[in-house]
Amino acid sequence: MVTLSIKNAPVEVVARLKQRARRHRRSLQGELLALVESAAREEAAGLLGPSDLLASLRKAGVASRGRSATIVRRMREDRHGAPRR
Repeated sequence: MVTLSIKNAPVEVVARLKQRARRHRRSLQGELLALVESAAREEAAGLLGPSDLLASLRKAGVASRGRSATIVRRMREDRHGAPRR
């Protein structure tokens, strides 16, 4: 086993981590280890978090702004007919 240390953690962050640990019925140490293990598993599996996924899509030049609303609108019109105006 290896010992990890986090220094100068903001008080607010520590308070939120303690609350999270209580919700999961863990010690702060247990909660931190669970978070680190989860992050390591995701990294090993090649999984991206939402912000990483969005950054990756933007880097690849995928643009979707406004397109989703257009797609949903067309699907609704196809299903229910043209909108009333």
